[in-house]
Amino acid sequence: MYSKLVETLKEKNLSIGSVESLTAGLFCANIASVSGASSVLRGGLVTYASELKEKLADVDEEVITQFGVVSEEVARLMASGGQKKLETNICVSFTGNAGPSVLENKKVGEVFIGFAINDKLIVEHKIFSGNRNEIREQVCLFACEKLLKLIA
Repeated sequence: MYSKLVETLKEKNLSIGSVESLTAGLFCANIASVSGASSVLRGGLVTYASELKEKLADVDEEVITQFGVVSEEVARLMASGGQKKLETNICVSFTGNAGPSVLENKKVGEVFIGFAINDKLIVEHKIFSGNRNEIREQVCLFACEKLLKLIA
């Protein structure tokens, strides 16, 4: 799936980056595992801590305070901020709860994925099941599949 994404990005002359919290760089690493990814992958920001979301992706502290880190609003700002910082056509952001317990009243597996694609901004809210790593893998795969549909 990631090979198909890299090929499609190459064909469409699009660059990609990510701002990752619960996935902790896994999405970016999956893309980088594909031969030739360097022609489309600009980089990624791992913003596991809230203050790094603020410093690196320009997420407003007030938004985090009002909505929590696991929210549509934060995913939106992570994607748009990352797109600017990484200077990419596309930036995908990931924030959510991979477990093991409830976080900010969000159940385990609840995730928000932001897609900044040129001047469009879309956020998907999904719930995944499994252990931490299964959830992280599923989230990345979902984002890859969704991105392929969005840029087709």
